[in-house]
Amino acid sequence: MARSSSGIVAGLTAAAVAVVGFLGYQASATAPVRPPKAAVQEPAPAASPAAKQDPAKPAAVPEGSGTGVRVVYSVGQKRVWLVGDPAQPPKSFAVMPSTVHPKPGSYAVGSRSGSVTGSDGVPIEHVVRFATAEGVAVGFSARTDGALPEPDPNKKTGGIRMSRADGDAMWAFATIASKVVVVP
Repeated sequence: MARSSSGIVAGLTAAAVAVVGFLGYQASATAPVRPPKAAVQEPAPAASPAAKQDPAKPAAVPEGSGTGVRVVYSVGQKRVWLVGDPAQPPKSFAVMPSTVHPKPGSYAVGSRSGSVTGSDGVPIEHVVRFATAEGVAVGFSARTDGALPEPDPNKKTGGIRMSRADGDAMWAFATIASKVVVVP
């Protein structure tokens, strides 16, 4: 009798673990656009002159970044392009790179989180992870306080930060398995 009871318990435990795993995946894939209890958005700090773009003349998507629907991240330009419908110009915005950079190449979004605490200890939202470099997960995110400070150069962090509005756009655009192209 003890063996059949332990077999039933083991089977129920395995089934429960599978259900919890599925529900966790489903929750991360369908997290709300704006997580609950988000702080009131403060105005973004003024961008540096190099980061400002004339809205009438958006920055061109870097050559050699591939074709088709994709996110393009230029480490050197500190800029991202969301390249979608060919009939529409891509959305482009400045970002604050992390201290750890992925190598140039093509990646796929592997995981997303609606809201978590970043590796720098700051609450962040709309986390879109696509690479690992130097043992650190690398992805796009927005601080819930709206700030875009330079990262601490003494810490290995992988968060490529953007404004909350740009984080909303990234979250809507870059779902699981979306293509991310990193260029120098």
